[in-house]
Amino acid sequence: MSALRNDCFALPPGVNWTPVNEALERLRCRLHPVVGVDHAVPLSQLNGRILASDVHAPRAHPPSSNSAVDGYAFAGPLTEVPCALSLVDGRSAAGEPYLGHVPEGHAIRILTGAVMPAGTDTVVLEEDCEVIDGQLRLNGTLKAGANARKAGEDIKARDRILAAATRLTPTQISVLASVGVASVDVYRRLRVGVLSTGDEVKPVGSVVTDWQIYDANRPMLGALVTQLGYELVDLGHVLDRAEDVKAALERGAEQCDLILTSGGVSAGDEDHVSKTLKTHGDISNWRIAIKPGRPLALAMFRGTPVVGLPGNPVAAWVCTLRFGAPAMALLAGGEWFEPQGYVMPANFSKNKKPGRGEMLRARVRDGKVEVFGSEGSGRVTGLAWSEGLVELDESAQQIEPGTPVRFIPYGSFGL
Repeated sequence: MSALRNDCFALPPGVNWTPVNEALERLRCRLHPVVGVDHAVPLSQLNGRILASDVHAPRAHPPSSNSAVDGYAFAGPLTEVPCALSLVDGRSAAGEPYLGHVPEGHAIRILTGAVMPAGTDTVVLEEDCEVIDGQLRLNGTLKAGANARKAGEDIKARDRILAAATRLTPTQISVLASVGVASVDVYRRLRVGVLSTGDEVKPVGSVVTDWQIYDANRPMLGALVTQLGYELVDLGHVLDRAEDVKAALERGAEQCDLILTSGGVSAGDEDHVSKTLKTHGDISNWRIAIKPGRPLALAMFRGTPVVGLPGNPVAAWVCTLRFGAPAMALLAGGEWFEPQGYVMPANFSKNKKPGRGEMLRARVRDGKVEVFGSEGSGRVTGLAWSEGLVELDESAQQIEPGTPVRFIPYGSFGL
């Protein structure tokens, strides 16, 4: 795969505040897969992997016409009632097909999943008929083909069953197995580095003072990367020192396909992530009209894309989901996605000012959307409380209980 251009994140001259949808579209247009391909990966190792090429069925499914029920098979349609059909000796069972031909006016015992014998195309349920003196007696009519599955009605041989860029799930692996596909080509797992910065931030387990905080972002983002199906590269935590930040980014560029950083991306004295990326890479600070979030640093460093996230946990979470998740999917060989939202009645009140879109931590109870009591970006309890996000656009809005709002469950982001 070709590398991204160093200037791929550059903004047009004069761009200041960028609406969320415009920023997402710009990002989508500038990215492409950056990972190589693993060939002939077996079914047992495919869960969560992304297809590198289309897959076509080597055989039909089902390969032969078969019965959907236990009963008796014959040639339909049956239009005259009552009716009696002579039974032939034998039966057709799953794995033990009847190899003979069933003559016209005759029927044969058949079990669910069994191949339809030659000369038959219709099955009557055993509870809808009775056998008397070797005769099958039916008291109702049946259309031709009733209770029978035709060969290839689900999948025909040479059909495209899965498209390139599909992320494989257990159900899609079942489709591959059903037609005998034992292995496929998939993209290598995207290697995502996670780096935390800040003098006030200390890794969990460290001794801290009152002016220091534990690092909540790195464990959170690492778990998110893993749950999305990518390979986590833990780049650790570094202090606000230009040389330490540069060394960590250099390690990340050698080991990763993408780097997520948290903190140090604004324009302050100690924002060494943005300074290092500006001095040694190519950085563009996207001022996105979103709350929480706003500053999002998108950069290239030694040929590796870097997403510089805000330091506050809620803003880091929101920006990673809304911008990082679809970007990582595209870089990994998958499809850029717009998370599925659901319009539901609000169970809260809010007077929203115009200018920025907002993402509120939310959950659904009794068919209504409720939001966390505080919008503070440092309130990590709201992240654990929430099950998704309410997305409000840039317009002014007066929301009262019952107002329709767009709720995006975390599952829509692949979680």
